[in-house]
Amino acid sequence: LIIADRFQGTRLCALFFISSKNMAVMAKNRTQAELDTDKLLIAKMLSKFLVGQLKDTYGAIMENISIKNLIEVWSWHTRTSLELNFNVQFLVGQLKDTYGCGNSRYIEDPLVAFGCCLLYGRETRICIPVPLYHCFGMVIGSLQMVTNGSTCVFPSPAFESGATLHSVSKERCTSLYGVPTMFIDMLNHHDFDKFDLKSLYTGVMAGSPCPIETMRQVISQMNMPSVTVCYGTTENSPVTFQSYRDDVLEKKVSTVGRSHPHIETKIVDENGDILPVGESGELCTRGYMTMLEYWNDPTKTKEVIKSDRWYFTGDIGEMDEDGFCRIVGRIKDMIIRGGENVYPLELEQILYKHPDVKDVQVVGIPDDRLGEEIFAFIQIKDDHSCSEEDIIKYCKEKMARYKIPRFVKFVKEFPLTVTGKVQKFKLQEIAELDLQS
Repeated sequence: LIIADRFQGTRLCALFFISSKNMAVMAKNRTQAELDTDKLLIAKMLSKFLVGQLKDTYGAIMENISIKNLIEVWSWHTRTSLELNFNVQFLVGQLKDTYGCGNSRYIEDPLVAFGCCLLYGRETRICIPVPLYHCFGMVIGSLQMVTNGSTCVFPSPAFESGATLHSVSKERCTSLYGVPTMFIDMLNHHDFDKFDLKSLYTGVMAGSPCPIETMRQVISQMNMPSVTVCYGTTENSPVTFQSYRDDVLEKKVSTVGRSHPHIETKIVDENGDILPVGESGELCTRGYMTMLEYWNDPTKTKEVIKSDRWYFTGDIGEMDEDGFCRIVGRIKDMIIRGGENVYPLELEQILYKHPDVKDVQVVGIPDDRLGEEIFAFIQIKDDHSCSEEDIIKYCKEKMARYKIPRFVKFVKEFPLTVTGKVQKFKLQEIAELDLQS
């Protein structure tokens, strides 16, 4: 039983009941979302403690729980439909609004295919520095203890690169999870070479687009030749695409792999028509992993899930003849500069290869003449130096003229969500304020 009353300044209460036959999650964000608790799979005697102002969440629950209540909770799995909301997870940070994604019990189904891809078993020791309230840490993370009997190691309450590396070394972890920014921070840790990572052989990089150069470094420098990339969204949870341990290196570092079994995928144009192999368009998926709804928001639900249950991800992708999918970027992040489409991810992949660049994020900002201009935020590696002129010169050698950033800003860090994803809308706000000053 895991109960969190607050996380990184957010008033969030969560209950996790995990067993071999059922899992129920109830979350309440008092400032950003309202939940109809009567529709959630959780005992009313427990939910009443979550809607008030709790001084001691754990104590309040433990003092009032009884064997009768536990028996009632245990009986749910025999009385509940697979088509009911079983798990509600919040989208927080990437958008200015917050949505609760209602998932069915089918959210557990991909775990078998996921574990097979990584050869998980009782001897597996997984280091999980990602948050447990997100599908990354909760479903494909902690539930591996149930589905495969694996050991899970949680290095720190919130991500710390040093604590994660220390846990891998001390606990002899064989698998390591993280979003790209976490792996970048670990690779650039000042004591990286002092940690023994020889026990590692696999892991998962997911949560946001994975830089090709970072993947190569993880494989070669962190002793993770069998690392895989997973693609999924909170609405499409937890995994829809995954690379395999024995995929060729080029496919592993440049794609998100192939779709899991029993999932339909397609790439469509702006009219919803399927595109030929190799062409870029919006990635759509359909299957057991698609959420049931945005909690209590039918209008928002209809925007992304059509009547035939196809989910429109908002991601631009392309698929090859073997079924490997490459994510090009987000539709909302695409920059239209002078009539030319520019995908920030493509520019970021190029700039990652600059010898002085630790991390980079590219955004579009309004421009009276061209419609949008390109603004690059860059983190420089420790003990390295670089100028705006160096970056522009490098770009001129590596990319078409219309893709070269007009503005470059060096920063120490990026604004992140609590799950480690970069908040691009905040970078856009920073860029616009810089240009106004």
